Amino acid sequence: MTVFKKLVWACAVVSLSACGGPEQSSPEESLGAREDALTTSSFGGCSFTISSAVIPGELPPRYAITLTRAASGTCPYAAGSVELGRSYNTPHIAVLGTGVGLATAYSTKGSPSGSANTQCRVNHIDVATLGKVRDDTIVVNFGAGNVNVCNLDKTDAGATLVVYGTKTGPLPGETGSGSNYVATYYNYFTSTTPPVYYAY
Repeated sequence: MTVFKKLVWACAVVSLSACGGPEQSSPEESLGAREDALTTSSFGGCSFTISSAVIPGELPPRYAITLTRAASGTCPYAAGSVELGRSYNTPHIAVLGTGVGLATAYSTKGSPSGSANTQCRVNHIDVATLGKVRDDTIVVNFGAGNVNVCNLDKTDAGATLVVYGTKTGPLPGETGSGSNYVATYYNYFTSTTPPVYYAY
């Protein structure tokens, strides 16, 4: 695991412990182990892939972000796909199945204007319908900055979702400061509790 990945996980643990949450006992099994699987994950016997592609014929160019469920002998549902959103800049995308649910994250710019900001959308996905059970947005205060990268991780046996990446401004109520952030969603799949932000 690289020094950067160790630092990111350490910050996530700081964020959790500072708020009385549980600490992850095996960080080696988290960020580094899934570096190559951020766009593919599984839940409930099904395999899911998140992808993005330029929409044909649109100018200025815009990307469609798509989640695809593969058919298999272990998946109780047929193959299917759903468009999660669109973006005027190249989106950073991630999908993660935990012991509790399936989550996706993607960065999105909603306008081609140079002054438009980039946000991160975080979703709890219903594996049967591919619909959004929960839809959250990570956005810099007053929209005066960008959240360009949103990766996914988990702790607390998968009940707590951790989103981390880079930003160019402060997030609401964040602890610390800096261009990197960790957003901790406690009981993400079973509540609407807002995230706790830690910056470094």
